[in-house]
Amino acid sequence: MKLVIVTTVEAFHNDVIKLFKKSGIENFSESEIDGYKSAPTLLTTNSWFAHEKGGNESSLFFSFTTDDKIDNLFKLIEGYNNNLETNNPIRAVVLPIERNI
Repeated sequence: MKLVIVTTVEAFHNDVIKLFKKSGIENFSESEIDGYKSAPTLLTTNSWFAHEKGGNESSLFFSFTTDDKIDNLFKLIEGYNNNLETNNPIRAVVLPIERNI
């Protein structure tokens, strides 16, 4: 068993749910998060409120699942990201689980 964590901007929220289900991962959790990127200095100085940096509405999904389902999910995410026209791809990581109850 491993832990898969996926993050995405809010615009792709429903698509990620579909990718989880299509990969065979039926049990997962999600949480709303704010995503941040460091803005180039030029953009920050041109801002009316230069000292304020806002986050992007994002989602974090996670599931404890098997390698085969994670492999399916990663293939689906790779295909999805290859067709994006933005610089905000879906991100995913896998962590091994040493013990669980």
